[in-house]
Amino acid sequence: MNEQKTNPLGTEKISSLLLRFAIPSIIAMVVSALYNMVDQFFIGRSVGMLGNAATNVAFPLVITCTAIALMCGIGGAANFNLCMGQQEKEEAASFAGNAITMLFSLGVILCIITRLFLKPMMILFGATSSVLYYSLIYTGITSLGFPFLILTTGGTNLVRADGSPKFSMTCTLTGAIINTILDPTLIFGFHMGIAGAAWATVIGQVVSGIMVILYLRKFKTVKLTKEKLRPHPHYIGRIVSLGMAPFFNQVSMMVVQIVMNNVLIRYGAKSSYGSDIPLACAGIITKINMIFFAINIGISQGLQPIISYNYGARKLDRVREAYLKAAISATIISTVSFICFQLFPRQIIGIFGSESEAYFRFAEKFFRIFLFCTFINGLQPITANFFTAIGKANRGIFLSLTRQVIFLLPLMIILPIFFGIEGVMFSAPIADGFAAVCAITFAVKELKSFQKL
Repeated sequence: MNEQKTNPLGTEKISSLLLRFAIPSIIAMVVSALYNMVDQFFIGRSVGMLGNAATNVAFPLVITCTAIALMCGIGGAANFNLCMGQQEKEEAASFAGNAITMLFSLGVILCIITRLFLKPMMILFGATSSVLYYSLIYTGITSLGFPFLILTTGGTNLVRADGSPKFSMTCTLTGAIINTILDPTLIFGFHMGIAGAAWATVIGQVVSGIMVILYLRKFKTVKLTKEKLRPHPHYIGRIVSLGMAPFFNQVSMMVVQIVMNNVLIRYGAKSSYGSDIPLACAGIITKINMIFFAINIGISQGLQPIISYNYGARKLDRVREAYLKAAISATIISTVSFICFQLFPRQIIGIFGSESEAYFRFAEKFFRIFLFCTFINGLQPITANFFTAIGKANRGIFLSLTRQVIFLLPLMIILPIFFGIEGVMFSAPIADGFAAVCAITFAVKELKSFQKL
């Protein structure tokens, strides 16, 4: 009996496969997003608003880690599953091995670069004079965990591709639990302040990374030898090609975060709120949104092996069904998020510490306007990853750039010129609407083309 008949990706009910692969992926992505939220909570309770602003300044580097991890992890996993669907096990093993090598190597390189240029990076990312001290401490420590964070985030995609979504989830969950326990212990018990939060994060990331390494040594579906781990331009090129969509999506988020920090500081200084309130509030709100957005990313990552395998096996009806069910699920999740953001902004922001009334007024306004089109935000990542999964990297890359780079970035620069700090708020819903239209247009055209194949 051949692989195509025995592999459940090609035979099992689509809804069951989505549940099996997406739920662990969702949990892993949400837990990963909670890493920063847990730090934000305890730092807000100990250091206060300036500590939360410092984590916001450091956040572009976390996004960079995720960008590298998804480029190697999703690019490697997509190629792996496409090869498995075509019965090319040796090629599949080479893609997995090269992806692993890329993950750890790039993590070490980013750690070194960050430590060499830490202060200018923090200033570039928007640290004010009052925030710089805390950002240097927090980022200086957390940079030590970058190789393990990247290995965990990217490696779990390979673990899922190998048919072990639950273990993939367990790796991330274990690190998050350790971080959650150590945060209050180090911050309050050992009086380490923001440094305690940073060390708790690093320790959790190291444990998760070690778990991924132990799994990858005993891959189930193929044998990963030392030869498969040796970098090869052919495999690296293909991995990068299919990993560019999620990579550019994350990099664009990083660029937007940096620009937004600086715009908020500039126009916040001209408003009644000052610079530090917008910087702190926007950081918290962005990370809260990322928890809900992480659910949609989790659905798209759980969708990837199903799409790739069935597209490789030319089972296009199953590909279409999987995409539509994932898109509907993401839209439902996004709508629930929208309702929460519109109805309970003050209660949500209050979890991370009580500041002035001006702080709460800005946070409520920012929540309701900036995240107004959250209900359609799930379509872009699902559709971009769909094109990546079927090997059409260029379309996936374009869609991954629509919201952040093509629409949001120009609007974030132009609108504040005319509307002040409120212009930053209105830039997001406009960009979200245009990005959703692009995603729907591309998806409908691609799904119609399946009828001709």
